[in-house]
Amino acid sequence: MSHANAPSLEVRQYRGIMDWITTVDHKKIGLMYFWFALIMGLVGGGFAGAIRLQLMAPEAVWENFNAARVAGSLEANSAWFADNRLAFNRMTTMHASVMIFTVIIPAFAAFANFIVPLMLGARDMAFPKMNAFAFWLLIPAGLLMMASFFVEGGAAATGWTAYPPLSLQDAGNPGQDMWVLAIHMAGLSSILGAINFIVTISNMRAPGMGWMKLPLFAWATYITSIIQLIATPVLGAAVTMILLDRNFGTGFLDTTRGGDPVLYQHIFWFYSHPAVYIMILPGFGAVSHILGAFSQKRVFGYVAMVASIASIAVLGFLVWAHHMFSVGMPTWAQAFFMYASMAIALPTGIKIFSWLATLWGGKIRFTTAMLYSLGFISLFVLGGFGGLILALVPIDIQLHDTYFVVGHFHYTLVGGSLMLIFAMTYYWWPKMTGRYLNELWGKIGFVLMFLGIFIAFGTMHISGALGMARRIPIYREEFLELNQITTFGYLLTAIAALIIFLGICASYFRRPTASGDAWDVNDIQRSFEWATTSPPPVYNYETVPPIPVTDPKLHPIDEDAIARGEKPSSHH
Repeated sequence: MSHANAPSLEVRQYRGIMDWITTVDHKKIGLMYFWFALIMGLVGGGFAGAIRLQLMAPEAVWENFNAARVAGSLEANSAWFADNRLAFNRMTTMHASVMIFTVIIPAFAAFANFIVPLMLGARDMAFPKMNAFAFWLLIPAGLLMMASFFVEGGAAATGWTAYPPLSLQDAGNPGQDMWVLAIHMAGLSSILGAINFIVTISNMRAPGMGWMKLPLFAWATYITSIIQLIATPVLGAAVTMILLDRNFGTGFLDTTRGGDPVLYQHIFWFYSHPAVYIMILPGFGAVSHILGAFSQKRVFGYVAMVASIASIAVLGFLVWAHHMFSVGMPTWAQAFFMYASMAIALPTGIKIFSWLATLWGGKIRFTTAMLYSLGFISLFVLGGFGGLILALVPIDIQLHDTYFVVGHFHYTLVGGSLMLIFAMTYYWWPKMTGRYLNELWGKIGFVLMFLGIFIAFGTMHISGALGMARRIPIYREEFLELNQITTFGYLLTAIAALIIFLGICASYFRRPTASGDAWDVNDIQRSFEWATTSPPPVYNYETVPPIPVTDPKLHPIDEDAIARGEKPSSHH
């Protein structure tokens, strides 16, 4: 990478919308990732609303809705809701698929694309065109998922896990095949992005920036990219088996042809448990920056933080079968996966206590980003306790496929991942656009979001412990009140999400006022992204800013290497 003092830029060929369509600028690609995730989040949240509408009453709400439909123009769409149970299963399948593959993972990719090159002192990603291609793969993936509602037979209704033999039925229904192809495109996007981040962070750090001077968000992105590169092709293999068994008569998973459906579960969860960390580790890195910035302290335990992220990534590949305790496996295997699952609490605990130590004695500024970060810690800890409970084989067998499991992973993915995404939005939006988001409305949105998550998913733990099964639209009446409370919690989160969305849109009507150091934190953070303007110019930096000095004993700087324009050895 050249760090010339006077960057030479070609004249832009396009303006307006064509400039965005053809751009290879990591910042514009990051913003496109962000808006894609935001729009798909509204779609996925709408699917969640349809699920909660059904569960507001124990009888078939949608069947009553169908009975009230009038003939005419609406008749063509009546197949969507003709079978209440099937429609419900479509909603649960597409809600999860949309939220995982087109919302949470792309949202973290948005911030990584925009912020990581700035943190490194780089002028772009290592492979700008591949970066753009990775984003544009997501558009047909999302469109395929949505289009599957309109084909004969409707969208996939097998759950986002697509377990055989259910996913092998109705071979003439293209909806399931469209889902598989959408997963392939989203997965390829993820793999290409991972390659790009690994190469960028490995090779494009500013002179003098050794590995142990790498910002924690860059570390988290790097380790997450390694997970994506290892695990995502495995998911591709799993869903390809479904596609081949459905359409070409193969027998990978079909028991009538000698296949093994449990094989699919092993392959699927080998990706899908590490995917949980793909959806949370970048946020772990970002929240370390946010807590430090608004506590006016450096983050506590930098080396332990890096080691804990790496430990979580390694352990994440050793626990996949805890999703399969009820399938049947040898006792020694159950014991191994149980203890490995509980072991993840150790590096996670290191992170929690390091964040608390960062807060301890700090001069805390309760900005909206800080509130979302604090809310994340409390909700994620609650979700983690649920995970420890479910790691125990005897308890898991009782609670498997109940709403206890649904409550647990929503505490970690909504109370965890989405709260972190909102924190990152309020923290880095001034850097990305030069505009601040409204703090008052942001805090109102936070209160509603926090209460909604706590009410909705806390209640799910109770209904699940009492025996309410997941993925079931019609239930016993004793669960009515609990389901209505859960729906009330959903409504609070929906209102909060609308406030956040409108606040982001409204920010574009305000004049950019953010300085380069938008939160006046760079004396504490010593992070490159605050050393350039808000938003940054096309080339990011005219000259690479000096490497910030932290603790010279822990992070010695090789001045001779800097003078030669070289990176020091990794032990720096």
